[in-house]
Amino acid sequence: MKSIVRNFALSAAAAVSTANQRTIRFKKAHLLLALGLMAPLQSFAASEAPYCIGVNGGFGNGGTTFVARNFTLPAASKCSPWTGYTKTASTVVAITGGTDCLSSDNTALTVSVTSADPSFFGAGTIVGDYIQMSRPDVTEPFSGSDYGYFAGTAAPVSCTSELLTLPSAHD
Repeated sequence: MKSIVRNFALSAAAAVSTANQRTIRFKKAHLLLALGLMAPLQSFAASEAPYCIGVNGGFGNGGTTFVARNFTLPAASKCSPWTGYTKTASTVVAITGGTDCLSSDNTALTVSVTSADPSFFGAGTIVGDYIQMSRPDVTEPFSGSDYGYFAGTAAPVSCTSELLTLPSAHD
């Protein structure tokens, strides 16, 4: 009788174990399928592209242009990193980084960045710019002001090849 009970218990345990393994495999397959389907959607929804903000006419027009090389407009009430450089004067390229935030109604974009270029600003000197731009509604372009080192009117500008070219030699 003991052997019958023991065999029954072992058979039941094996069946439960096999059923659990199938269930786990089933869930993993669905999880992998879901992740596989979601990954391409996320990359299309939040594609990164250069974004340029011209201050006082922008680079090449007597002003300055802030260039974010991998910009993604943040979701409403969110912030994202700003990384890139700033072009000013005729040959100055300052390395720039900071944060950009979008208002909850998608009508105000604030960019807070710091820039460094020892040849231009001086060794150990970091300058700050605080750019506030707004728009009447989400279909209109942003415009506003820079309240920092390069102070003046600010607006998005086309990221031309001249702006996107990062020369090996610059001051």
